[in-house]
Amino acid sequence: MQLQTAETTIPEYKLEPDLVTGNTVFRISWNEGVQKAMRKEFLLPHRKGYYFFAFIKTGNSRHWIDMTPYELKPNTFYFTVPSQVHLKEQTVHMTGMIMSFTEEFLAINENQSLRKLPLIQNPGNGHELNLNERDLAFVEDVLHKIYAEYTVKNEWHQSMLLAYVKVLLIYLSRLYTEQISEKESAPGRQLLKKYLSKIEEGYAHHHEVAAYADMLHLSAGHLSEVVKEQSGKPAIVHIHERLVLEAKRLLFHSELSIKEIAFQLGFEDDSYFNKFFKRLTQATPSQYRTTIRKMYH
Repeated sequence: MQLQTAETTIPEYKLEPDLVTGNTVFRISWNEGVQKAMRKEFLLPHRKGYYFFAFIKTGNSRHWIDMTPYELKPNTFYFTVPSQVHLKEQTVHMTGMIMSFTEEFLAINENQSLRKLPLIQNPGNGHELNLNERDLAFVEDVLHKIYAEYTVKNEWHQSMLLAYVKVLLIYLSRLYTEQISEKESAPGRQLLKKYLSKIEEGYAHHHEVAAYADMLHLSAGHLSEVVKEQSGKPAIVHIHERLVLEAKRLLFHSELSIKEIAFQLGFEDDSYFNKFFKRLTQATPSQYRTTIRKMYH
């Protein structure tokens, strides 16, 4: 498995415009089993700045999402959310459908209901959905409808495309709650969602609950109390978990030094970063990097 060198951080790629349709926020393509040329950058660790979905009809290969390897299986649906680290180990023949879209595409849905779906929020950090015979028939049928609408562009094209995508995402979200997250999010957890969203935006710059409380125009005490009640974890733990996740991504997928990673994550002192990481993972950054690479390289 290849790594990013110390000279570069893990790059993030935007959704490229479709050369035929010119679409910049949504793309779908059908692969009939012909091995296509793939950007060589995708054989190195990278991030996708968009939502990525892959329905695998036939074929198999090993792909990485963050620190987890997935042996792609036939009749299975895979999905990721923006900024996760991807790595393809090889190019292989496959049959299936690839669908990608941006945050801008989600914004077309006026009431923002798509953003609230489990498949989009991915609270369980899952990436694989198994399809039984009934699921397979439904998902494949809707994907072909989406593909047909995308390529033909009939009257009311945009509205029909969004409607089909919405049906697909709702159906897959049902499977998500069955296979990955048994619990539906409680309706009163809006503050928790806002807090986690702010952490996602600022974890590399703000490490204290008080900073996020200021952004949300709340007292740190009130924010901490509500977050603990709604998530079962102290507010500071959510910040620490996001920092550790990003640190693990960089330790595993890049050759950045410990000091460089500490700096990227907002730690002025790499010795403090070492202590912080060890306190939360029971291993130093160097130990973690060595251990996980022995397991998977």
